[in-house]
Amino acid sequence: MVAAVVRVAPGLTRYAWVVAVLPVVSAVATLFFGRRTPGRGWIYGVSSLSAGFLLALGVLWHFVQGGAPTSASVSWFQVGPFRTDLGQYVDGLTAVMLIIVTAVSLAVHVYSIGYMRGDSRFTWFYVVLSLFSAAMLNVVIADNLFQLLVGWEVMGLCSYLLIGHWWEDKTNSNAAIKAFITTRVGDVPFLFGIFALVFATGFTTSNIQHIGQMVARGDLSGTLLLAAALLLFGGAVGKSAQFPLYVWLPDAMAGPTPVSALIHAATMVAAGVYMIGRLFQVFIHADHIVLTVMAVVAAITMLASALLAMVQDDIKRVLAYSTISQLAYMVAGLSMGGAGYTAGLFHLFTHAFFKALLFLCAGSVIHAAHSNNMSEMGGLRRAMPITFVTFAIGAAALAGIPPLAGFWSKDEIISTAFHQGHYALWAVTLVTAVITAFYMMRVVLLTFFGEYRGSGHPHESPSSMTGPLVALAGASVMVGFLNATAFNVHLFTEWVHVGAVEHEPFNYGFAAISIVGALLGLAAGYQLYGRWREREPLAALGPAYGLLQRKYYLDDLYLKGIVLPIRDTASAGVDWFNRSILDGVVHGFALTARGLSAVVNLFDRTVVDGAVNGAGEAAGAVGGRLRYVQSGRVQFYAAILLFFGIVGVVVVAVAVSR
Repeated sequence: MVAAVVRVAPGLTRYAWVVAVLPVVSAVATLFFGRRTPGRGWIYGVSSLSAGFLLALGVLWHFVQGGAPTSASVSWFQVGPFRTDLGQYVDGLTAVMLIIVTAVSLAVHVYSIGYMRGDSRFTWFYVVLSLFSAAMLNVVIADNLFQLLVGWEVMGLCSYLLIGHWWEDKTNSNAAIKAFITTRVGDVPFLFGIFALVFATGFTTSNIQHIGQMVARGDLSGTLLLAAALLLFGGAVGKSAQFPLYVWLPDAMAGPTPVSALIHAATMVAAGVYMIGRLFQVFIHADHIVLTVMAVVAAITMLASALLAMVQDDIKRVLAYSTISQLAYMVAGLSMGGAGYTAGLFHLFTHAFFKALLFLCAGSVIHAAHSNNMSEMGGLRRAMPITFVTFAIGAAALAGIPPLAGFWSKDEIISTAFHQGHYALWAVTLVTAVITAFYMMRVVLLTFFGEYRGSGHPHESPSSMTGPLVALAGASVMVGFLNATAFNVHLFTEWVHVGAVEHEPFNYGFAAISIVGALLGLAAGYQLYGRWREREPLAALGPAYGLLQRKYYLDDLYLKGIVLPIRDTASAGVDWFNRSILDGVVHGFALTARGLSAVVNLFDRTVVDGAVNGAGEAAGAVGGRLRYVQSGRVQFYAAILLFFGIVGVVVVAVAVSR
């Protein structure tokens, strides 16, 4: 049974769905007309994201003015009590995420004009880039679990295509496959988590808000809700690269740098954290074990990945491990329940801008130095002043230096952990903050200071690349003030709050501890990397350094303990099936054909050929006898006629006489 029930949202928020549709239109237009368009099609993506960003600002303005959440949906499929909607739910969290995705995606689209110039698949790159943005925007506005799942999976497909954009290089194709398979591992529990939630409702709804209300009322509880929450978190572990499924994200750096910025800042990895925030009622009302598991996973992930960032030579891999660590901060915030809800999501908001900035700056450096390795850089601040200044701003924001964005959001998570009595989590977040400042100082010094160690002639990137850097640097300075609790500003909290607004007071003592920790990390980084050393100073750590270099042997464990056994077993099974079954069938058909051909050959030689040959011999024999009749002698013919004439006359006379 198909129903058509439409609920229309009031005001500008009714058009929030247009923000998600515009990139789909640009993807189609780029696909069919891009190659025949001046610039090879980038104008469609840039125009759609520009319009989407402006519309997203209008949607956010609705909540700045104190507007209420709105919804608009079409119930297009209904069987009994179960109904699946196609629609949108727009609240403050939706509006904020629309700003993040459209702003960062627009910056990446503009940046790619210069970065991807001359690429043989330039137009296709923009097709997938637009579709990637559309998928995340669909996740953001989705009002039901199955619509969210569609966007979730389309993002996985697009990430596979973009990471493997230069698929001719085996490293890139392997990275794309690894990312696709690893995230699919997380998607399996996510899918079952969705089924579990819908089953728990008695198959009455898949609407996210309805499910949240049922959970809050206590209509959904017990073991099934616990299982659903844990399964959904499994999806976030894969998508947002948490332990133990974070291994795909560093390898994903093989793709074009603009893709890295989009994946790390605004789309793919943000989806897992956003999903937890959107289904927050499910997580906080399930058994407390769910939040405990989230906190433990977050603590392990943030510290382990921060340590790995310290020993990387590839500048993009440093930022990749940093992303994993910062995502763990967000999960840690959400694991603290209502008190950490705003803190975790605010860090998601601020991190999008300064992490996109850092990746795009890294791309600018790679574009100029023709290398990803910091050991082949150095001294670039003189040749690339804009890139240097903007990268320094992003690095300081990530390190938590006030008054930049990262300071406000990260400090809120750290202080909330202490105030809520999560002392172990507080200690881990504080130590990780120190390590973050250390490795970012290392990156800045190895890349921009000292003497240039590369072989090319570095130069500043074109304005299509530096323009987005300046814009994102400005955002990295300003967006933190949306929740500058020291100045009694709680705008972000008021936009995304669930239930009663909880204003976490600013604690100058904890802020001072965070700042001192960041400064200690920066000082340690400067002490070790203030001048170039060909030998890595951290190599003095001995076995610990080797452990970090081998990435805790986790990749080796997965490859040798899981991938190769499955691959080898599967390949052996396929080989046996091929040789024993398929080859047997083929050989059987061949033997049958040979037998049939022998029968046909016998029939042809004995019957067909016998008949033809017999007919020939009979004709020959008859012809041989006829030659005596047709001799060509007239006298012989006359004698024959006379003989038969006399015989005939005699026969007639005898017959008459009787």
